[in-house]
Amino acid sequence: MLYDSMNYISAATLVMAIGLIWLGTLRNPLRAGWLLIREFGINRKFLGLFALMAAILLFNRYELQIEAAMHIKQDFTPWVFGIEGHFVQHLQQFFHSPYITPVSVFFYVVVFQSLLIAMLGIFAADGNKAFLMAACIAVFINYAVAIPFYLFFPVNEVWSFPPSGASFYMLEVFPKFEQAYRPLSGINNCFPSLHTSISITMLVLGIRSGNRRLALMTLVSAVIIIFSIFYLGIHWLTDSVAGTLLGLLAASTGIYWGRRLAHPKQQKVKPIVSDL
Repeated sequence: MLYDSMNYISAATLVMAIGLIWLGTLRNPLRAGWLLIREFGINRKFLGLFALMAAILLFNRYELQIEAAMHIKQDFTPWVFGIEGHFVQHLQQFFHSPYITPVSVFFYVVVFQSLLIAMLGIFAADGNKAFLMAACIAVFINYAVAIPFYLFFPVNEVWSFPPSGASFYMLEVFPKFEQAYRPLSGINNCFPSLHTSISITMLVLGIRSGNRRLALMTLVSAVIIIFSIFYLGIHWLTDSVAGTLLGLLAASTGIYWGRRLAHPKQQKVKPIVSDL
């Protein structure tokens, strides 16, 4: 029933995000939500960055229509297959299990976006303005870099390329995926893997934020999601490698500018030289 429609998935995402905020703060999630909303009113820099992030996410929603209007005929899937061959097929055959598939689908469809939402709430609850802004910057960079590749370097999902031998295990748990979720994720929007890049981004932000619970949550999520993109037959290893590099770049850049924007007057303390 969870995967009958996007309405159920959205509801599950909200419930999961609330639970993750509690897990990351051990405080009332509603207070974290209030602090996040309040930040919009008192922090114009964060408001601007959040609007920028929302704009790129909205633009991504229309990427498929833009791509269709461009009539691009290139297909780089055979080139990617030539690099890595049957890696995904072999991984699937080794791990395939009726117990692993539901977990993989849940993390891919629900936990991924829930954790991103929860991270903002956790940073707001911790009063971590630098990382609150860093998260917005990093997400913007991920999409700003990935979208041009989706438009001009189309690579199809592994399962949809017959020579790969891979299966689409997503349908075992989410039979309506093509009707419900596909409009949000084009079949040729593989390189780089945003599920990988944003998972790596959240992992770096979680570790460097100083919140140990968030660091553990992002570590577990990143490991399972990166495994899932192969197990479910969606991404190539090449996509994930590119996504990892993009995630590291986005997180590092986001943290650098987030700290600068949060503490513009902070300078390095110069050593005091004694006159003695």
